[in-house]
Amino acid sequence: MVSSPRPSSPRETRRQDPLVLEAAAGGPAPAVPLQPAAAAEPAAAPEPPDAAAALLEACRRDPLRWVEEAFAWDRGRLAGHAGPQPWQREALAEIGRRLTALPEPGREGEEPDDTGAAIRLAIASGHGIGKSAFVAWLILWALTTRPDTQVVVTANTETQLRTKTWVQLATWHRRCRFSKGFKLSGLSLAAADPGHARTWRCDAVPWNETNPEAFAGLHNQGGRILLVFDEASAIPDVIWETAEGALTDRDTEILWLVAGNPTKASGRFRECFGRYAHRWSRRQIDSRSVGFTNKAQIAQWVEDYGEDSDFVRVRVRGVFPRVGTAQFVASDLVEQAQAREAAHGLQDPVVVGVDVARYGGDETVIAVRVGRDARTHAWIPLRGLDSMQVAARVVEVIRRLRPDAVVVDGGGVGAGVVDRLREVGHPVIEANFGGRADDPRVYADKGAEMWGRLRDWLAGGALPADPLLRDQLVGREYGYSPTLQIRLERKQDMKARGLASPDRADALALTFWAEWGARDPGALDPAAASGLKAEWNPFEE
Repeated sequence: MVSSPRPSSPRETRRQDPLVLEAAAGGPAPAVPLQPAAAAEPAAAPEPPDAAAALLEACRRDPLRWVEEAFAWDRGRLAGHAGPQPWQREALAEIGRRLTALPEPGREGEEPDDTGAAIRLAIASGHGIGKSAFVAWLILWALTTRPDTQVVVTANTETQLRTKTWVQLATWHRRCRFSKGFKLSGLSLAAADPGHARTWRCDAVPWNETNPEAFAGLHNQGGRILLVFDEASAIPDVIWETAEGALTDRDTEILWLVAGNPTKASGRFRECFGRYAHRWSRRQIDSRSVGFTNKAQIAQWVEDYGEDSDFVRVRVRGVFPRVGTAQFVASDLVEQAQAREAAHGLQDPVVVGVDVARYGGDETVIAVRVGRDARTHAWIPLRGLDSMQVAARVVEVIRRLRPDAVVVDGGGVGAGVVDRLREVGHPVIEANFGGRADDPRVYADKGAEMWGRLRDWLAGGALPADPLLRDQLVGREYGYSPTLQIRLERKQDMKARGLASPDRADALALTFWAEWGARDPGALDPAAASGLKAEWNPFEE
Protein backbone atom coordinates (compact mmCIF):
# COMPACT_ATOMS: atom_id res chain seq x y z
CA MET A 1 0.00 0.00 0.00
CA VAL A 2 1.07 3.58 -0.55
CA SER A 3 1.37 6.06 2.22
CA SER A 4 -1.76 7.80 3.40
CA PRO A 5 -2.79 10.85 1.38
CA ARG A 6 -2.45 14.35 2.74
CA PRO A 7 -4.98 15.07 5.53
CA SER A 8 -8.17 16.79 4.45
CA SER A 9 -8.35 20.41 5.45
CA PRO A 10 -11.29 21.59 7.57
CA ARG A 11 -12.69 23.27 4.49
CA GLU A 12 -12.47 20.00 2.52
CA THR A 13 -14.11 18.09 5.36
CA ARG A 14 -17.02 20.54 5.34
CA ARG A 15 -17.29 20.12 1.58
CA GLN A 16 -17.65 16.33 1.61
CA ASP A 17 -20.43 15.73 -0.83
CA PRO A 18 -23.67 14.64 0.85
CA LEU A 19 -24.37 12.29 -2.06
CA VAL A 20 -21.18 10.37 -1.33
CA LEU A 21 -21.87 10.27 2.38
CA GLU A 22 -25.44 9.12 1.83
CA ALA A 23 -24.30 6.38 -0.55
CA ALA A 24 -21.64 5.19 1.86
CA ALA A 25 -24.32 4.92 4.51
CA GLY A 26 -26.47 2.76 2.25
CA GLY A 27 -28.88 5.50 1.06
CA PRO A 28 -30.51 5.71 -2.35
CA ALA A 29 -27.89 7.84 -4.09
CA PRO A 30 -25.80 6.17 -6.80
CA ALA A 31 -22.40 6.00 -5.30
CA VAL A 32 -19.70 3.93 -3.85
CA PRO A 33 -20.93 1.65 -1.12
CA LEU A 34 -18.29 -0.54 0.39
CA GLN A 35 -20.23 -3.79 0.07
CA PRO A 36 -19.22 -5.60 -3.13
CA ALA A 37 -21.52 -5.81 -6.14
CA ALA A 38 -23.20 -9.15 -6.77
CA ALA A 39 -20.75 -10.18 -9.48
CA ALA A 40 -17.62 -8.77 -7.83
CA GLU A 41 -14.71 -10.80 -6.56
CA PRO A 42 -14.87 -12.09 -2.95
CA ALA A 43 -14.04 -9.28 -0.57
CA ALA A 44 -13.82 -8.52 3.09
CA ALA A 45 -16.86 -7.71 5.23
CA PRO A 46 -18.47 -4.29 4.66
CA GLU A 47 -16.82 -1.39 6.42
CA PRO A 48 -18.66 1.16 8.56
CA PRO A 49 -20.18 4.06 6.61
CA ASP A 50 -17.79 6.56 8.22
CA ALA A 51 -14.81 4.56 6.98
CA ALA A 52 -16.35 4.43 3.52
CA ALA A 53 -16.81 8.18 3.38
CA ALA A 54 -13.26 8.78 4.59
CA LEU A 55 -11.82 6.40 2.01
CA LEU A 56 -13.76 8.00 -0.83
CA GLU A 57 -12.64 11.47 0.18
CA ALA A 58 -9.03 10.31 0.55
CA CYS A 59 -9.03 8.79 -2.95
CA ARG A 60 -10.65 11.75 -4.69
CA ARG A 61 -7.24 12.97 -5.81
CA ASP A 62 -5.31 9.75 -5.30
CA PRO A 63 -6.12 7.27 -8.11
CA LEU A 64 -3.22 4.99 -7.13
CA ARG A 65 -4.60 4.41 -3.66
CA TRP A 66 -8.07 3.91 -5.15
CA VAL A 67 -6.80 1.12 -7.44
CA GLU A 68 -5.06 -0.56 -4.53
CA GLU A 69 -8.22 -0.41 -2.42
CA ALA A 70 -10.86 -1.10 -5.09
CA PHE A 71 -9.92 -4.66 -6.07
CA ALA A 72 -9.24 -7.93 -4.27
CA TRP A 73 -5.59 -8.13 -5.30
CA ASP A 74 -3.92 -11.54 -5.06
CA ARG A 75 -7.29 -13.24 -4.50
CA GLY A 76 -9.80 -14.97 -6.76
CA ARG A 77 -9.35 -13.99 -10.39
CA LEU A 78 -6.51 -11.69 -9.39
CA ALA A 79 -4.52 -14.42 -7.65
CA GLY A 80 -0.85 -13.90 -8.44
CA HIS A 81 -1.35 -10.19 -9.14
CA ALA A 82 -0.21 -8.07 -6.22
CA GLY A 83 -1.36 -4.79 -7.77
CA PRO A 84 -0.61 -2.46 -10.67
CA GLN A 85 2.51 -2.88 -12.77
CA PRO A 86 5.32 -0.36 -12.13
CA TRP A 87 4.43 1.80 -15.14
CA GLN A 88 0.77 1.84 -14.08
CA ARG A 89 1.72 2.84 -10.53
CA GLU A 90 3.92 5.66 -11.81
CA ALA A 91 1.24 6.99 -14.15
CA LEU A 92 -1.47 6.87 -11.48
CA ALA A 93 0.84 8.59 -9.00
CA GLU A 94 1.63 11.27 -11.58
CA ILE A 95 -2.07 12.00 -12.04
CA GLY A 96 -2.45 12.21 -8.26
CA ARG A 97 0.42 14.68 -7.98
CA ARG A 98 -1.00 16.84 -10.75
CA LEU A 99 -4.48 16.79 -9.18
CA THR A 100 -3.15 17.69 -5.76
CA ALA A 101 -1.44 20.74 -7.26
CA LEU A 102 -4.74 22.05 -8.64
CA PRO A 103 -7.20 24.12 -6.62
CA GLU A 104 -10.37 22.23 -5.72
CA PRO A 105 -13.09 23.07 -8.31
CA GLY A 106 -15.83 25.24 -6.91
CA ARG A 107 -14.08 26.11 -3.61
CA GLU A 108 -15.29 29.39 -2.21
CA GLY A 109 -12.76 32.15 -1.88
CA GLU A 110 -10.32 30.75 -4.45
CA GLU A 111 -9.61 31.85 -7.99
CA PRO A 112 -11.07 29.44 -10.57
CA ASP A 113 -8.55 27.34 -12.41
CA ASP A 114 -7.74 28.41 -15.98
CA THR A 115 -8.17 26.26 -19.07
CA GLY A 116 -4.45 25.58 -19.44
CA ALA A 117 -4.40 23.51 -16.25
CA ALA A 118 -6.13 20.48 -17.74
CA ILE A 119 -4.16 17.32 -16.92
CA ARG A 120 -3.05 15.63 -20.15
CA LEU A 121 -1.45 12.18 -20.10
CA ALA A 122 -0.11 10.53 -23.27
CA ILE A 123 1.01 6.87 -23.19
CA ALA A 124 2.73 5.30 -26.21
CA SER A 125 3.41 1.63 -25.71
CA GLY A 126 4.20 -1.75 -27.14
CA HIS A 127 1.65 -4.52 -27.23
CA GLY A 128 0.09 -6.23 -24.19
CA ILE A 129 1.22 -3.92 -21.37
CA GLY A 130 -2.16 -3.63 -19.58
CA LYS A 131 -3.18 -0.35 -21.19
CA SER A 132 -6.89 -1.25 -21.44
CA ALA A 133 -6.95 -2.19 -17.75
CA PHE A 134 -5.37 1.17 -16.92
CA VAL A 135 -8.06 2.94 -18.96
CA ALA A 136 -10.78 1.01 -17.12
CA TRP A 137 -9.30 1.85 -13.70
CA LEU A 138 -9.10 5.54 -14.50
CA ILE A 139 -12.71 5.64 -15.68
CA LEU A 140 -13.98 3.82 -12.61
CA TRP A 141 -11.88 5.96 -10.25
CA ALA A 142 -13.14 9.16 -11.89
CA LEU A 143 -16.79 8.12 -11.58
CA THR A 144 -16.71 6.69 -8.07
CA THR A 145 -14.79 9.45 -6.31
CA ARG A 146 -16.63 12.55 -7.52
CA PRO A 147 -20.39 12.89 -7.96
CA ASP A 148 -21.76 13.93 -11.36
CA THR A 149 -18.48 13.21 -13.12
CA GLN A 150 -18.80 12.98 -16.90
CA VAL A 151 -16.59 10.64 -18.95
CA VAL A 152 -16.35 10.13 -22.72
CA VAL A 153 -14.20 7.37 -24.20
CA THR A 154 -13.50 6.58 -27.84
CA ALA A 155 -11.08 4.41 -29.81
CA ASN A 156 -9.58 4.01 -33.26
CA THR A 157 -12.49 1.85 -34.50
CA GLU A 158 -15.94 0.96 -33.24
CA THR A 159 -14.84 -2.68 -33.07
CA GLN A 160 -11.93 -1.77 -30.78
CA LEU A 161 -14.27 0.32 -28.67
CA ARG A 162 -16.90 -2.41 -28.28
CA THR A 163 -14.80 -5.56 -28.09
CA LYS A 164 -11.66 -4.36 -26.30
CA THR A 165 -12.02 -1.07 -24.42
CA TRP A 166 -15.59 -1.62 -23.23
CA VAL A 167 -15.08 -5.30 -22.44
CA GLN A 168 -12.19 -4.38 -20.16
CA LEU A 169 -14.31 -1.73 -18.46
CA ALA A 170 -17.07 -4.29 -17.88
CA THR A 171 -14.58 -6.79 -16.47
CA TRP A 172 -13.07 -4.37 -13.95
CA HIS A 173 -16.50 -2.96 -13.12
CA ARG A 174 -17.56 -6.45 -11.99
CA ARG A 175 -14.43 -6.77 -9.85
CA CYS A 176 -14.67 -3.33 -8.29
CA ARG A 177 -15.88 -3.15 -4.68
CA PHE A 178 -17.26 0.33 -5.39
CA SER A 179 -19.41 -0.48 -8.42
CA LYS A 180 -22.86 -1.12 -6.99
CA GLY A 181 -24.10 2.43 -7.51
CA PHE A 182 -23.50 2.29 -11.28
CA LYS A 183 -25.34 0.41 -14.01
CA LEU A 184 -23.50 -0.88 -17.09
CA SER A 185 -25.62 -1.18 -20.23
CA GLY A 186 -24.79 -1.03 -23.93
CA LEU A 187 -22.06 1.56 -24.31
CA SER A 188 -22.79 3.51 -21.14
CA LEU A 189 -21.98 3.25 -17.45
CA ALA A 190 -24.30 5.50 -15.50
CA ALA A 191 -25.46 6.20 -11.97
CA ALA A 192 -28.21 3.79 -10.97
CA ASP A 193 -30.25 6.61 -9.44
CA PRO A 194 -32.47 8.01 -12.25
CA GLY A 195 -32.03 11.47 -10.79
CA HIS A 196 -28.32 11.41 -11.63
CA ALA A 197 -28.18 9.02 -14.59
CA ARG A 198 -27.84 11.84 -17.13
CA THR A 199 -25.16 13.80 -15.28
CA TRP A 200 -23.05 11.07 -13.65
CA ARG A 201 -21.95 8.72 -16.38
CA CYS A 202 -19.42 7.37 -18.88
CA ASP A 203 -20.30 7.01 -22.55
CA ALA A 204 -18.41 5.17 -25.30
CA VAL A 205 -18.73 7.30 -28.45
CA PRO A 206 -17.65 6.01 -31.90
CA TRP A 207 -16.19 8.86 -33.90
CA ASN A 208 -17.05 10.03 -37.39
CA GLU A 209 -14.77 12.38 -39.31
CA THR A 210 -17.69 13.92 -41.20
CA ASN A 211 -19.76 14.43 -38.03
CA PRO A 212 -17.48 15.09 -35.06
CA GLU A 213 -20.09 17.02 -33.06
CA ALA A 214 -20.47 14.17 -30.55
CA PHE A 215 -17.28 15.49 -28.92
CA ALA A 216 -18.26 19.14 -29.03
CA GLY A 217 -20.70 19.24 -26.10
CA LEU A 218 -18.62 17.75 -23.28
CA HIS A 219 -18.91 20.31 -20.49
CA ASN A 220 -19.28 19.99 -16.73
CA GLN A 221 -18.78 23.39 -15.15
CA GLY A 222 -17.51 23.10 -11.58
CA GLY A 223 -17.21 19.31 -11.69
CA ARG A 224 -14.95 16.68 -13.27
CA ILE A 225 -14.45 15.69 -16.92
CA LEU A 226 -12.45 12.69 -18.14
CA LEU A 227 -11.82 12.28 -21.87
CA VAL A 228 -10.16 9.04 -23.08
CA PHE A 229 -8.73 8.27 -26.54
CA ASP A 230 -7.82 4.57 -26.84
CA GLU A 231 -5.51 3.59 -29.73
CA ALA A 232 -5.15 7.31 -30.25
CA SER A 233 -2.71 7.18 -33.16
CA ALA A 234 -5.50 6.30 -35.61
CA ILE A 235 -8.03 8.89 -34.38
CA PRO A 236 -8.23 11.69 -36.98
CA ASP A 237 -7.05 15.22 -36.28
CA VAL A 238 -10.57 16.65 -36.63
CA ILE A 239 -11.72 14.60 -33.62
CA TRP A 240 -8.79 15.86 -31.58
CA GLU A 241 -9.57 19.44 -32.59
CA THR A 242 -13.25 19.07 -31.67
CA ALA A 243 -12.34 17.47 -28.35
CA GLU A 244 -10.25 20.52 -27.46
CA GLY A 245 -13.58 22.27 -26.91
CA ALA A 246 -14.08 20.17 -23.77
CA LEU A 247 -11.08 21.91 -22.23
CA THR A 248 -12.69 25.37 -22.14
CA ASP A 249 -14.63 25.05 -18.87
CA ARG A 250 -13.16 27.14 -16.08
CA ASP A 251 -13.25 26.00 -12.46
CA THR A 252 -13.42 22.37 -13.64
CA GLU A 253 -11.24 19.33 -12.99
CA ILE A 254 -10.30 18.13 -16.49
CA LEU A 255 -8.28 15.03 -17.39
CA TRP A 256 -7.45 13.91 -20.92
CA LEU A 257 -5.83 10.48 -21.42
CA VAL A 258 -4.59 9.43 -24.86
CA ALA A 259 -2.97 6.02 -25.24
CA GLY A 260 -2.07 3.37 -27.78
CA ASN A 261 0.56 1.89 -30.04
CA PRO A 262 2.49 4.69 -31.81
CA THR A 263 1.60 3.49 -35.30
CA LYS A 264 1.97 6.75 -37.22
CA ALA A 265 4.96 8.99 -37.73
CA SER A 266 2.67 12.02 -37.96
CA GLY A 267 -0.64 13.21 -36.56
CA ARG A 268 -1.84 14.56 -33.24
CA PHE A 269 -0.81 11.56 -31.14
CA ARG A 270 2.74 11.87 -32.49
CA GLU A 271 2.67 15.60 -31.74
CA CYS A 272 1.94 14.88 -28.06
CA PHE A 273 5.56 13.68 -27.98
CA GLY A 274 6.83 16.39 -30.32
CA ARG A 275 5.64 19.93 -30.94
CA TYR A 276 3.07 19.80 -28.12
CA ALA A 277 5.21 17.82 -25.68
CA HIS A 278 5.24 20.73 -23.22
CA ARG A 279 1.48 20.30 -22.70
CA TRP A 280 1.52 16.57 -21.96
CA SER A 281 2.83 14.21 -19.32
CA ARG A 282 4.35 11.55 -21.60
CA ARG A 283 5.28 7.91 -21.12
CA GLN A 284 6.65 5.37 -23.60
CA ILE A 285 6.41 1.78 -22.36
CA ASP A 286 8.47 -1.11 -23.73
CA SER A 287 6.49 -4.39 -23.68
CA ARG A 288 9.55 -6.21 -22.32
CA SER A 289 9.43 -4.13 -19.13
CA VAL A 290 6.02 -5.54 -18.13
CA GLY A 291 5.86 -8.78 -16.21
CA PHE A 292 2.96 -10.53 -17.93
CA THR A 293 3.72 -9.87 -21.62
CA ASN A 294 4.44 -12.79 -23.95
CA LYS A 295 8.22 -12.68 -24.07
CA ALA A 296 8.47 -15.59 -26.53
CA GLN A 297 6.22 -13.80 -29.02
CA ILE A 298 8.19 -10.58 -28.60
CA ALA A 299 11.48 -12.44 -29.19
CA GLN A 300 10.03 -13.88 -32.39
CA TRP A 301 9.02 -10.41 -33.61
CA VAL A 302 12.51 -9.10 -32.92
CA GLU A 303 14.02 -12.05 -34.77
CA ASP A 304 11.65 -11.71 -37.75
CA TYR A 305 11.66 -7.93 -38.14
CA GLY A 306 14.82 -6.71 -36.37
CA GLU A 307 15.26 -4.75 -33.14
CA ASP A 308 15.30 -1.37 -34.90
CA SER A 309 12.59 -2.13 -37.46
CA ASP A 310 9.50 0.03 -37.47
CA PHE A 311 7.38 -2.98 -36.52
CA VAL A 312 9.38 -3.63 -33.33
CA ARG A 313 9.62 0.08 -32.58
CA VAL A 314 5.83 0.33 -32.64
CA ARG A 315 4.69 -3.08 -31.29
CA VAL A 316 7.41 -3.68 -28.70
CA ARG A 317 9.34 -0.56 -27.80
CA GLY A 318 6.49 1.97 -27.87
CA VAL A 319 8.54 4.22 -30.16
CA PHE A 320 7.11 6.05 -33.15
CA PRO A 321 8.11 4.71 -36.58
CA ARG A 322 10.58 6.50 -38.78
CA VAL A 323 8.44 6.36 -41.91
CA GLY A 324 7.02 2.91 -42.38
CA THR A 325 4.39 1.36 -40.13
CA ALA A 326 1.02 2.99 -40.69
CA GLN A 327 -2.58 2.40 -41.63
CA PHE A 328 -2.52 1.02 -45.16
CA VAL A 329 -6.05 2.03 -46.23
CA ALA A 330 -7.23 5.49 -45.18
CA SER A 331 -10.49 5.70 -43.25
CA ASP A 332 -11.98 8.39 -45.47
CA LEU A 333 -11.50 6.24 -48.60
CA VAL A 334 -13.54 3.43 -47.05
CA GLU A 335 -16.25 5.73 -45.71
CA GLN A 336 -16.68 7.44 -49.07
CA ALA A 337 -16.85 4.08 -50.87
CA GLN A 338 -19.51 2.85 -48.43
CA ALA A 339 -21.56 6.01 -49.03
CA ARG A 340 -21.13 6.03 -52.84
CA GLU A 341 -24.03 4.97 -55.07
CA ALA A 342 -23.45 1.56 -56.65
CA ALA A 343 -23.55 1.29 -60.44
CA HIS A 344 -22.28 -1.15 -63.07
CA GLY A 345 -22.89 -2.02 -66.70
CA LEU A 346 -23.14 -5.17 -68.78
CA GLN A 347 -19.56 -4.77 -69.98
CA ASP A 348 -18.09 -4.66 -66.49
CA PRO A 349 -16.31 -7.93 -65.61
CA VAL A 350 -17.79 -10.00 -62.82
CA VAL A 351 -15.15 -11.36 -60.41
CA VAL A 352 -15.71 -13.56 -57.37
CA GLY A 353 -13.17 -13.69 -54.53
CA VAL A 354 -13.23 -16.54 -52.00
CA ASP A 355 -11.22 -16.28 -48.79
CA VAL A 356 -11.35 -19.65 -47.01
CA ALA A 357 -11.24 -19.71 -43.20
CA ARG A 358 -8.27 -21.43 -41.60
CA TYR A 359 -9.34 -21.25 -37.95
CA GLY A 360 -12.54 -21.85 -36.02
CA GLY A 361 -13.19 -18.20 -35.23
CA ASP A 362 -12.57 -16.95 -38.77
CA GLU A 363 -15.04 -16.58 -41.62
CA THR A 364 -15.05 -17.99 -45.12
CA VAL A 365 -16.22 -15.11 -47.31
CA ILE A 366 -17.47 -15.09 -50.91
CA ALA A 367 -17.25 -11.53 -52.29
CA VAL A 368 -18.58 -10.34 -55.66
CA ARG A 369 -17.31 -7.31 -57.57
CA VAL A 370 -18.67 -6.03 -60.89
CA GLY A 371 -16.28 -3.34 -62.07
CA ARG A 372 -16.60 -0.46 -59.61
CA ASP A 373 -19.54 -2.10 -57.84
CA ALA A 374 -18.86 -4.43 -54.93
CA ARG A 375 -22.23 -3.83 -53.29
CA THR A 376 -25.10 -4.88 -55.55
CA HIS A 377 -24.48 -8.61 -55.25
CA ALA A 378 -24.65 -9.67 -51.61
CA TRP A 379 -21.50 -11.14 -50.11
CA ILE A 380 -21.77 -14.51 -48.40
CA PRO A 381 -19.99 -15.02 -45.03
CA LEU A 382 -19.84 -18.66 -43.89
CA ARG A 383 -18.80 -20.35 -40.67
CA GLY A 384 -18.28 -23.96 -39.72
CA LEU A 385 -18.38 -25.44 -43.25
CA ASP A 386 -15.88 -27.92 -44.64
CA SER A 387 -14.17 -27.66 -48.04
CA MET A 388 -16.88 -29.59 -49.89
CA GLN A 389 -19.66 -27.44 -48.46
CA VAL A 390 -17.81 -24.22 -49.27
CA ALA A 391 -17.19 -25.43 -52.83
CA ALA A 392 -20.91 -26.18 -53.22
CA ARG A 393 -21.81 -22.62 -52.20
CA VAL A 394 -19.29 -21.23 -54.69
CA VAL A 395 -20.80 -23.39 -57.44
CA GLU A 396 -24.23 -21.88 -56.73
CA VAL A 397 -22.76 -18.37 -57.12
CA ILE A 398 -21.04 -19.37 -60.37
CA ARG A 399 -24.29 -20.74 -61.82
CA ARG A 400 -26.21 -17.63 -60.83
CA LEU A 401 -23.75 -14.94 -61.95
CA ARG A 402 -21.59 -16.61 -64.66
CA PRO A 403 -18.51 -14.66 -63.49
CA ASP A 404 -15.50 -13.87 -65.66
CA ALA A 405 -13.17 -15.12 -62.94
CA VAL A 406 -13.28 -16.93 -59.61
CA VAL A 407 -10.22 -16.41 -57.42
CA VAL A 408 -9.79 -18.65 -54.37
CA ASP A 409 -7.13 -18.33 -51.70
CA GLY A 410 -5.44 -21.71 -52.10
CA GLY A 411 -3.34 -21.52 -48.95
CA GLY A 412 -4.07 -24.08 -46.23
CA VAL A 413 -7.59 -25.53 -46.35
CA GLY A 414 -8.42 -23.40 -49.40
CA ALA A 415 -6.58 -25.90 -51.58
CA GLY A 416 -9.39 -28.38 -50.99
CA VAL A 417 -11.96 -25.88 -52.28
CA VAL A 418 -9.87 -25.26 -55.40
CA ASP A 419 -9.51 -28.98 -56.08
CA ARG A 420 -13.22 -29.62 -55.69
CA LEU A 421 -14.25 -26.75 -57.97
CA ARG A 422 -11.89 -27.96 -60.69
CA GLU A 423 -13.11 -31.52 -60.21
CA VAL A 424 -16.71 -30.50 -60.99
CA GLY A 425 -15.64 -28.57 -64.08
CA HIS A 426 -15.34 -24.95 -62.95
CA PRO A 427 -12.04 -23.25 -63.83
CA VAL A 428 -10.77 -21.18 -60.91
CA ILE A 429 -7.63 -19.23 -60.15
CA GLU A 430 -5.69 -20.48 -57.13
CA ALA A 431 -4.26 -17.42 -55.41
CA ASN A 432 -1.30 -17.30 -53.05
CA PHE A 433 -1.02 -14.17 -50.93
CA GLY A 434 2.65 -14.90 -50.34
CA GLY A 435 3.46 -15.36 -54.04
CA ARG A 436 5.57 -13.12 -56.21
CA ALA A 437 4.08 -9.73 -57.05
CA ASP A 438 3.63 -8.67 -60.64
CA ASP A 439 5.63 -5.54 -59.74
CA PRO A 440 8.25 -6.75 -57.24
CA ARG A 441 9.93 -3.34 -57.22
CA VAL A 442 6.96 -1.91 -55.27
CA TYR A 443 5.39 -4.85 -53.42
CA ALA A 444 7.01 -7.54 -51.32
CA ASP A 445 4.42 -10.16 -52.32
CA LYS A 446 1.19 -10.72 -54.20
CA GLY A 447 -0.99 -10.06 -51.14
CA ALA A 448 0.38 -6.54 -50.70
CA GLU A 449 -0.08 -5.92 -54.42
CA MET A 450 -3.74 -7.00 -54.37
CA TRP A 451 -4.40 -4.76 -51.37
CA GLY A 452 -2.62 -1.92 -53.18
CA ARG A 453 -4.92 -2.33 -56.20
CA LEU A 454 -7.93 -2.47 -53.87
CA ARG A 455 -6.84 0.76 -52.22
CA ASP A 456 -6.52 2.50 -55.58
CA TRP A 457 -9.97 1.18 -56.62
CA LEU A 458 -11.65 2.64 -53.52
CA ALA A 459 -11.37 6.16 -54.94
CA GLY A 460 -14.28 5.34 -57.29
CA GLY A 461 -15.64 2.05 -55.98
CA ALA A 462 -18.80 1.23 -54.02
CA LEU A 463 -18.63 -0.98 -50.92
CA PRO A 464 -21.30 -2.60 -48.74
CA ALA A 465 -22.18 -0.55 -45.63
CA ASP A 466 -20.58 -3.22 -43.46
CA PRO A 467 -18.82 -2.02 -40.26
CA LEU A 468 -16.77 -5.25 -40.02
CA LEU A 469 -15.45 -4.73 -43.55
CA ARG A 470 -14.61 -1.13 -42.73
CA ASP A 471 -12.67 -2.07 -39.60
CA GLN A 472 -10.79 -4.82 -41.42
CA LEU A 473 -9.77 -2.50 -44.24
CA VAL A 474 -8.57 0.34 -42.01
CA GLY A 475 -7.12 -1.85 -39.26
CA ARG A 476 -4.32 -3.46 -41.25
CA GLU A 477 -0.94 -1.78 -41.17
CA TYR A 478 2.12 -2.01 -43.36
CA GLY A 479 5.84 -1.57 -43.35
CA TYR A 480 8.75 -2.03 -45.72
CA SER A 481 10.98 -4.97 -46.50
CA PRO A 482 14.77 -4.54 -46.17
CA THR A 483 14.80 -3.64 -49.87
CA LEU A 484 11.97 -1.11 -49.40
CA GLN A 485 9.05 -2.98 -50.94
CA ILE A 486 5.63 -2.52 -49.29
CA ARG A 487 4.86 -5.40 -46.94
CA LEU A 488 1.51 -5.88 -45.16
CA GLU A 489 1.21 -6.72 -41.50
CA ARG A 490 0.80 -10.48 -41.03
CA LYS A 491 -2.55 -11.87 -39.92
CA GLN A 492 -1.09 -13.52 -36.85
CA ASP A 493 0.38 -10.18 -35.81
CA MET A 494 -2.99 -8.49 -36.25
CA LYS A 495 -4.52 -11.14 -33.99
CA ALA A 496 -1.73 -10.67 -31.45
CA ARG A 497 -2.73 -7.03 -31.07
CA GLY A 498 -6.40 -7.89 -30.68
CA LEU A 499 -7.76 -7.51 -34.22
CA ALA A 500 -9.83 -10.08 -36.08
CA SER A 501 -8.54 -11.79 -39.21
CA PRO A 502 -9.36 -9.54 -42.23
CA ASP A 503 -11.40 -12.24 -44.00
CA ARG A 504 -13.89 -9.92 -45.70
CA ALA A 505 -11.20 -7.50 -46.80
CA ASP A 506 -9.07 -10.37 -48.16
CA ALA A 507 -12.03 -11.76 -50.13
CA LEU A 508 -12.40 -8.39 -51.84
CA ALA A 509 -8.64 -8.13 -52.39
CA LEU A 510 -8.70 -11.47 -54.24
CA THR A 511 -10.86 -9.89 -56.94
CA PHE A 512 -7.81 -7.76 -57.79
CA TRP A 513 -5.58 -10.73 -58.60
CA ALA A 514 -5.39 -9.51 -62.19
CA GLU A 515 -6.93 -6.99 -64.56
CA TRP A 516 -9.92 -8.34 -66.48
CA GLY A 517 -11.07 -6.73 -69.70
CA ALA A 518 -14.60 -5.69 -70.57
CA ARG A 519 -17.04 -8.46 -71.41
CA ASP A 520 -18.91 -8.59 -74.69
CA PRO A 521 -22.68 -8.24 -74.04
CA GLY A 522 -23.44 -9.87 -77.39
CA ALA A 523 -21.66 -13.04 -76.34
CA LEU A 524 -23.84 -13.48 -73.27
CA ASP A 525 -26.85 -15.76 -73.31
CA PRO A 526 -30.10 -14.36 -71.80
CA ALA A 527 -29.62 -16.26 -68.55
CA ALA A 528 -26.15 -14.80 -68.07
CA ALA A 529 -27.30 -11.30 -68.97
CA SER A 530 -30.20 -11.47 -66.56
CA GLY A 531 -27.90 -12.89 -63.92
CA LEU A 532 -25.83 -9.74 -64.02
CA LYS A 533 -28.85 -7.66 -63.10
CA ALA A 534 -30.60 -10.10 -60.76
CA GLU A 535 -31.49 -8.81 -57.32
CA TRP A 536 -32.78 -12.14 -56.01
CA ASN A 537 -30.38 -13.77 -53.58
CA PRO A 538 -31.00 -17.49 -52.97
CA PHE A 539 -28.86 -17.37 -49.82
CA GLU A 540 -30.95 -14.83 -47.91
CA GLU A 541 -32.84 -17.55 -46.06
